[in-house]
Amino acid sequence: MIRLTEIRLPLDHAPAALEAAVRTRLKLARSGALAIKVARRGYDARKRSAIVLVYTVDLTLTDEASLLARFADDPHVKLAPDTSYHPVSSLSASATPLQRPVVIGCGPCGLFAGLILAEMGLRPIILERGKAVRERTKDTWGLWRRSVLNPESNVQFGEGGAGTFSDGKLYSQIKDPYHLGRKVLTEFVAAGAPDEILYVSKPHIGTFRLVTMVESMRAKIEALGGEYRFQSRVTGLEIAGSGSERRVRSVTLASGEIIEASHIVLAVGHSARDTFEMLHAAGVFIEPKPFSIGVRIEHPQSMIDACRYGTSAGNPILGAADYKLVHHASNGRAVYSFCMCPGGQVVAAASERNRLVTNGMSQYSRAERNANAGMVVSITPDVDYPGHPLAGIAFQRHWEEAAFNAGGGTYAAPVQRVEDFLAGRPSVGLGSVIPSYKPGVTPTDLASCLPDFAVAAMRDALPAFERQIKGYAMADAVMTGVETRTSSPVRVRRDDTGQSINTRGLFPAGEGGGYAGGILSAGVDGIRIAEAVALAMMGAEAPPRAKLVRMSHAPGSAGGWEG
Repeated sequence: MIRLTEIRLPLDHAPAALEAAVRTRLKLARSGALAIKVARRGYDARKRSAIVLVYTVDLTLTDEASLLARFADDPHVKLAPDTSYHPVSSLSASATPLQRPVVIGCGPCGLFAGLILAEMGLRPIILERGKAVRERTKDTWGLWRRSVLNPESNVQFGEGGAGTFSDGKLYSQIKDPYHLGRKVLTEFVAAGAPDEILYVSKPHIGTFRLVTMVESMRAKIEALGGEYRFQSRVTGLEIAGSGSERRVRSVTLASGEIIEASHIVLAVGHSARDTFEMLHAAGVFIEPKPFSIGVRIEHPQSMIDACRYGTSAGNPILGAADYKLVHHASNGRAVYSFCMCPGGQVVAAASERNRLVTNGMSQYSRAERNANAGMVVSITPDVDYPGHPLAGIAFQRHWEEAAFNAGGGTYAAPVQRVEDFLAGRPSVGLGSVIPSYKPGVTPTDLASCLPDFAVAAMRDALPAFERQIKGYAMADAVMTGVETRTSSPVRVRRDDTGQSINTRGLFPAGEGGGYAGGILSAGVDGIRIAEAVALAMMGAEAPPRAKLVRMSHAPGSAGGWEG
């Protein structure tokens, strides 16, 4: 199979134009056998007056060898890569260990760790502190509609993880030489996601589809011998030995039940603060990690569409426009857009009582009136929360409590018009942009629930963002506080075998471990860690793709430390 890249066609091209362009590009006869499969479809909108689609296609034709020889010097004509998932060879061992691996958490990372372990015949036990996804959805709506928070079942906790209530973005900046991300996408398609996520440049699913997909994947894992236990919060680890012999032996649940386990995937997500405290108390090595703080900002989606796509705004192929912005403020802080949700809404994402957190969410259609995104400011442990591995959690809690109080103490969110924010005065009302946050909002001064450096950096950034997107600093744009859960405030450091550097048998993974940022990268990390667990259980040395490294945390990245 041949892969051909950089086929550029007009946005409104006829269906037959793609094959014609391929034949012209490769100097093929107009007739003759030629099978074309779109591997990727993106767009180039740098010239808004002439937006073009950019295709990568995989071709099957009669004499591929001679074609490759003819185009040997053309970087756009190569053999198509094998993107199918191939388990590491050592996993073919027939003997199945008697003791079952345990996966703590069933967000994207835990979900794929559980799936891979189940496919290997290792019958994982998957522990989730929250509820099954449909029950969890009802509890989440309880906060949004009635201001009633269930601390164990909400946007952060429950089957599917925090990504269930998001835009369902499925793209990332991770290095993925083994195409594990393709495994994530193909499993999602098998579970009910649209086929287009396999080839569009910025795939997304949306919340409602994620719910049914998560249920479908749970059924598959259970059919393969995996076991789910909901409302099973882990409160302790038994760790035996010391030094290089220090090893996990069991987990203790809030119910008092003890489950013997010598191989545990820790996929708890970025908000399991009590679990981080438990791990630290148990002596598991944890270090503070950078994250960001800021607000969600809302604009009319129609304005964003017009700014990004010009006269092509509203084209169904392009859909609702997104954006990605970065500014280096005069006080040395980086300000950037985060988790941009076209045609979506700002949601209440608290997981602790009397603390307020926001996030963004979209449905697959992205058809709501407003665009929203995090507008966040980078922070670092040494400068902003030094002295203790868990100091970042205390930092988050402080500003979440301030936001709760600024909103009136009812889970209503504090909001401010951009014009008022820039002028340094409280908002006393709202304008043309209606906030989408539920259960309600309170106009106020966001400076009361953000660090001074963040306020100064965002005031510096807004005019710069206005120069990139006309209308970004419009007077009536709404800023809603606060956004604190951009990524985990800690990292549970692991070695090249995927295990904690000082606790054998404990495999930190995903966002909670500090090794992913977003649905796709978390799923990929879950696959890698599952392979590492299986190899460790079978006494094999981890292969190169299980020797996991992190990428540097960069403003505007997928939101965290990624493998």
